Amino acid sequence: MLFPIFAMKILCFALFAMAYNLIFGYGGLLAFGHAAFFGAASYVAAHMAAVWGVPPELCILAGVCASTVLGALFGWLAIRRQGLYFAMITLALAQIVYFYAVQADWTHGEDGIQSVPRGMLFGFIDLSNAMTMYYVMLAVFLAAFAFLYRVLHSPFGQTLKSIRENEARSISLGYSTDNYKLIAFTLSAALSGLAGSMKAIIFQIASLADVYFMTSADALLMTLIGGVGTLLGPVVGAAVVVTLQTKLATFGAWVVVMQGAIFVLCVLFLRKGIVGTLEEFLSNRITRQSDRAVAGEVDGKAKSGIAS
Repeated sequence: MLFPIFAMKILCFALFAMAYNLIFGYGGLLAFGHAAFFGAASYVAAHMAAVWGVPPELCILAGVCASTVLGALFGWLAIRRQGLYFAMITLALAQIVYFYAVQADWTHGEDGIQSVPRGMLFGFIDLSNAMTMYYVMLAVFLAAFAFLYRVLHSPFGQTLKSIRENEARSISLGYSTDNYKLIAFTLSAALSGLAGSMKAIIFQIASLADVYFMTSADALLMTLIGGVGTLLGPVVGAAVVVTLQTKLATFGAWVVVMQGAIFVLCVLFLRKGIVGTLEEFLSNRITRQSDRAVAGEVDGKAKSGIAS
């Protein structure tokens, strides 16, 4: 069995990667600023719990609200651009949040907000117990997964996929593509904020690492390794990346080099990620079996026709 803290870290970053996959895998928008939403929610939740003594459910809700507002603002500023321009704008906006976190008094700069109390969820669920906290995180993750599944299989999700495949055609059919992308970006920011808020409560700290560029890069790496545009891909990618970071922690700065090497290998040999490649393999196998069955049936009918 996995250690609860390790399992919660995987679930937390799997949720973050799923949020990123919504805009990257299904919206076709490469963003470099999701650490801003993850970190902003983490700081807000941690501050409210540690300084104001607010119950954890309200801290998490406040973190999600903060990231949603920030996502709507960033999306409104960046969504009209595409490709590299969109990526650079999101990165620049995220860096503004990072430098604000460095300078602001309430974030405590490089020290971050430490000793965040987990508190009592809804007044009777004691989150100080690691297993209880794990089950709460698992419930939040499953609820977010079900929500994303419903969104992606709704008319909105199908329209979002059509925009990714051919935006010009979607515009010609009368869809306001910018509005769809803005809604998807805001939803992605909200789910990133949920992951950030849960991270602050689970690990009882909010730090500059939460808003640093490498956190956005980790979300991208998890999505690419697991499989872009697949529901389970980010979950598998998060499990792989978090496990590698944990097991290779003794190598210090070399962890980044090893992650880069693994990323290159995945790009070269698993272009669709682990889940995407597996889905393609299974699909091709089923197709081949179906073709053989049809060919056998046709051959049998031909032989029976000759015999008669």
